[in-house]
Amino acid sequence: MADTSFTPAGSGINWGKIALRWMLYVMLGLFALFYLMPLFVMVTTSIKSLEEIRTGDLISLPREVTFDAWRTAWSGACTGIQCEGVRPYFWNSVLIAIPGVALSTLIGAMNGYVVAQWRFRGANLIFSLMLFGCFIPFQVVLLPMARVLGIMGMAGTIPGLIFVHVIYGLGFTTLFFRNYYVSISPELTKAAKVDGAGFFRIFWSIFLPLSLPIIVVTVIWQFTQIWNDFLFGVSFSQAGTQPVTVALNNIVNSTTGVKEYNVDMAAAIIAALPTLLVYVIAGKYFVRGLTAGSVKG
Repeated sequence: MADTSFTPAGSGINWGKIALRWMLYVMLGLFALFYLMPLFVMVTTSIKSLEEIRTGDLISLPREVTFDAWRTAWSGACTGIQCEGVRPYFWNSVLIAIPGVALSTLIGAMNGYVVAQWRFRGANLIFSLMLFGCFIPFQVVLLPMARVLGIMGMAGTIPGLIFVHVIYGLGFTTLFFRNYYVSISPELTKAAKVDGAGFFRIFWSIFLPLSLPIIVVTVIWQFTQIWNDFLFGVSFSQAGTQPVTVALNNIVNSTTGVKEYNVDMAAAIIAALPTLLVYVIAGKYFVRGLTAGSVKG
């Protein structure tokens, strides 16, 4: 007689797992709302009029959308306390970030290539010293760096700020590329040497084309560090060469006249947009590139 009590595998519903999964989704949703709330307040405040901000709720949607605060934050207008926008400082940051990222990435790639593939006496010591430089606080190098910039005639200039960021970023870029290049077989370098390829030919023709994942990591890292920097910007710049973070600080901390919160929020969003766009566009490649050299690094 057949056993009619048999239940096919997988036909039952595990309500406990379903409930646990939904609890996890709800918790993640709450965390997302918590972290996105400041951004929501910034965006909504930036498109409100000053009168609505004074009389309305902080987290309420705007009754009437206006982009006057964005125009004032970007171009400047002598209404209230805002007489100068962030536009010139924004382009200063662009002029600092692009060459700084390009130079530190290229030099870091060559350093990592030398340390990982062209072994020489003292290579580990040199790499350890460069790695040690990654952990030196910014404040420690302010006075020596100011002295060096003065001697070189680059104090208070955009090239001076580029020089500072390239030097301070070399420890990180060398670390990234070295950990990536040690995962590439040394036999590749030996075979290229046998074929007559020299130092630069091997680097440009073999290693650099293989470096796209770690280049993305380095570019994102360095761009974020340079663009968001405030300490070096305020210490080594002067009027006309200040980056956008210094201008943003001057706008937000102004206490004369009427406080224009909508302009402050718009200026903060403008200053944060480049790094936000970089992570949105290339964020998935950042984690992928970081783990690319983790096996032997």
